[in-house]
Amino acid sequence: MAENDKRSEQSRKVTFSIDKSQNFPDWYDRAIEVAKIVDARYPIKGMNAWMPYGFKALKLMLSKMEFLLDDTGHNEVYFPLMIPESVFSKEADFLRGFNGESFIVTQAGETELAERLYIRPTSETGMYDTVKLWIKSEADLPLKLYQTVNVFRHETKQTRPLMRVREIVKFKEAHTFHANAEDAAQQVDEAINVYKRFFDMMLLPYKVLRTPSWDTFPGAEYNYDFMSVIPDGKGIELASVINLGKKFSLAFGIQYQNSQNDYSYVYQTCYGISERTLGTIMAIHGDNNGLLLPPIIAPTQAIIVPIYYAGKEQPVNKACAEIRETLEKSNIRTSLDSRQNTAGEKFYEWEAKGVPIRIEVGPKDVENGSAVVVRRDTREKKPVKVEELSNHIRMTLDDISINMKKRADAYLKERILHFDTVEDVKKEYKERLGLVGLPWCGEERCGRSIEEKIGIPTIGYDEHKGAKGKCASCGNPGKTEMFFGRTY
Repeated sequence: MAENDKRSEQSRKVTFSIDKSQNFPDWYDRAIEVAKIVDARYPIKGMNAWMPYGFKALKLMLSKMEFLLDDTGHNEVYFPLMIPESVFSKEADFLRGFNGESFIVTQAGETELAERLYIRPTSETGMYDTVKLWIKSEADLPLKLYQTVNVFRHETKQTRPLMRVREIVKFKEAHTFHANAEDAAQQVDEAINVYKRFFDMMLLPYKVLRTPSWDTFPGAEYNYDFMSVIPDGKGIELASVINLGKKFSLAFGIQYQNSQNDYSYVYQTCYGISERTLGTIMAIHGDNNGLLLPPIIAPTQAIIVPIYYAGKEQPVNKACAEIRETLEKSNIRTSLDSRQNTAGEKFYEWEAKGVPIRIEVGPKDVENGSAVVVRRDTREKKPVKVEELSNHIRMTLDDISINMKKRADAYLKERILHFDTVEDVKKEYKERLGLVGLPWCGEERCGRSIEEKIGIPTIGYDEHKGAKGKCASCGNPGKTEMFFGRTY
């Protein structure tokens, strides 16, 4: 059997076995298990143990957001996990919004606590009672902070690792403080641009929607959500950007002294992302062979797999080690799989882990001074001279990223469905494979009416795109397009 034929035969010995398009939930659970992202067997529902490979991908992802926040003048801080009930309850809307899903500590050992402590479901209340002590005058503003922390929510729906959990382990949240409403509104715009840059880096498709007034974040003036769609047709919120106005500063007494020596309440914004982004990356880009990670966050960008033949192991090992050293000097994250497993088993494992490039090196490759480069996205194989490997792999990683983003954008476009009337939705939206868009006049009663008639929850509206046609509820001219969808 020829060397290339033997490689192909080995790679066919194991398959991923679950069709993503037919059974996404089982595919997803299997994909993160085989790729060793998290271990869902931790004995508390909705809390998962992160494994080294998955945690490294998460850290690489979050480091890109950290760079963007640092680059736009944010500074990193850390606030404690527990929030006294007297502080947590200062903002009434916030308390109503989160009280039902908060974990609460009532005793330490056998001693009952004098005051109940909330384990943060999010950090607004925990931060603001202290940050108000940091702000004295207008010279202290704007103040732009972020932290990366774990938050806890007693999620009552069906949990799923990374997507819907009770412990968010890496919640990267930003909180900003401003002298006036105009600065806060500009900060919202800046945050939206930061997130656009970030999700473009992650090769994720998204739609930015403004949440309607009746479904806005507790304690907020208004907010925007970055929405995408996962393969089972459900919408998923990737991030929120929220204008808090003065609601929290009034509740917590966050003031500054202006140039006339008068005291004014600050205006605030907040925004955040979590590991849900990583779960969405896996869900959208993966295929029936497992995950496909964007090169920018892949813990291993290129995996070297030796193809052993009896008596020729030494030259193959030597060539593989030299290739690894060369690629690492070129800042390509490279691993060498020198285990005794068969080549087919290694192919299966690294494909399932989503490594963008595989480099195969057998005896004939060593003789020819070359290696076989295999792309994870297209499975295309190409022999490349060793001296050309670094440049070729850098270019290929860039091309893989372009291809992944192009495919992802096309994927989302197919899952945003536009209709003219409620009757059209009822007639045509049978498989429920995406978000539903309908013309809306802007009136709350009409938005709620459409939601009730089609039986699909409201997500938000595209304020930058006018709607063609008449409002799907009242028949007046549509001002924009409202989107509806079942969500995680």
